[in-house]
Amino acid sequence: MQALLRKPRAMAAADGSRWTGSALGSVVQQSADGVFLVAPHDGGERWLCPRAASCLLQPGVGDTVLVAGPQPGDLYLIAVITQADATQAHIVTEGDLTISSRRGRIALEAPDLRMRAQKAQLNIAEMDYRGAEVRVTTLVARFVGRTLETVLDRLSVLTRSSFRLTEEVEQVRAGQIDMQATETMRLHAKNTLVTSKALVKVDAEQIHMG
Repeated sequence: MQALLRKPRAMAAADGSRWTGSALGSVVQQSADGVFLVAPHDGGERWLCPRAASCLLQPGVGDTVLVAGPQPGDLYLIAVITQADATQAHIVTEGDLTISSRRGRIALEAPDLRMRAQKAQLNIAEMDYRGAEVRVTTLVARFVGRTLETVLDRLSVLTRSSFRLTEEVEQVRAGQIDMQATETMRLHAKNTLVTSKALVKVDAEQIHMG
C-alpha cells in the first residue's frame, strides 16, 4: 500500500506522453488527511491529489474526476465529472461555509429535507410558514416575545402541571365555560363579583357564608 501512496516524480506522464495540464481519472482511495488516490483513465502511474478549494462536491470511490496541475507530481482534484453513485452527494468544506445572494433569493427544494447541527441560530426579520402539520419534540422550550396572536379552530393542551401568571388584565370570552376539579377549586380576590341575568345556583352538602 505504501508503494501506491508514494508521490510520483515531477516529470512526464508515465506512458511517455507529454503532460497537457489536465486529465481524467477515477478515485481509488481517500486518505485520512483528505488526499485522493486517482488512477488515470489512459493508464500509467496513479496520482495523489488534494481536493481543490473550488471542488465543493466530495469525491467518492469510483467517481470520474478531473485533475489539473503544472506537472504529474503537482496535481489537484478540481472537479467531479460523474459520480459512481449519483443518488448521494455531499458538499464538504474544511471551514465555515456561507451561501449568500446579494440581490436574489435562495431556495431549497426537496421531497425530504433534513437538518442536523449541534447548535443553530436563526436571525430573521419576518418569517411566513405554511404547512399541513408540525411536530415538535423537545425537552425544554422557551418563547420570549412582545406579542403572541394565535387563531385556531380547536386548542387542546394536556399537562401534568400548569402555572400561568398575568400581571395586569386577563379576559376570557366564551359561549360556555365548564371548569371541573377533582379535589379543590379556589377563587380568591380583594373583590369578587358573581352576576347572572337568569339564574345563579349553588349546590353542595354544606354551604358556608361569611
